Amino acid sequence: MSEQPIDPLGKVTETTDLLGKIRGFLGGFLGYVERDQRREADKMLRGVIAQRFEEQWSRVSEVQRMLIAEGKLAYVDDVEAGAVRLRTFIDRVKTASYGYAGLFDHARIGEDELTRLYEYDLQMLEGADDLQASVDRLEAAVGAEEEELKFAIRGLQDLTRDLIETYDRRKDLLLTA
Repeated sequence: MSEQPIDPLGKVTETTDLLGKIRGFLGGFLGYVERDQRREADKMLRGVIAQRFEEQWSRVSEVQRMLIAEGKLAYVDDVEAGAVRLRTFIDRVKTASYGYAGLFDHARIGEDELTRLYEYDLQMLEGADDLQASVDRLEAAVGAEEEELKFAIRGLQDLTRDLIETYDRRKDLLLTA
């Protein structure tokens, strides 16, 4: 009795999971697909984060116009300091490389690092809500007492500084993983 030739197509169709079928032939392919999906997910998440902050950046610009209209020119530069940091943060989030140098390889990013990465992402997403509340306070303070306006501006400046620091820690995690 002669041996039956190996039928690659038959081997692939033995399992029902497409990636499982491919993995049966190409060891390491699944890791490639997962890594590629993580890269794409990272890019999409950063797009969402940037969009949420863009909306608030527009509102900060509107507050500056309100201050000018109210004759409170002395505060425009203070608000601008927060606006510049916010713009810097948005630009960094939007233009950061993703998936470079195998950052999302299993060998580079372990479960602990991935968890910390997700924690930073969550902090940035929550930061968008915090920023919205900060800009709400700033808008309300334009017509309020001087101390309230100063407090609201300080809050914006502190928050934008914190956002950049959070992004930098996330970036450092990726570079040291």
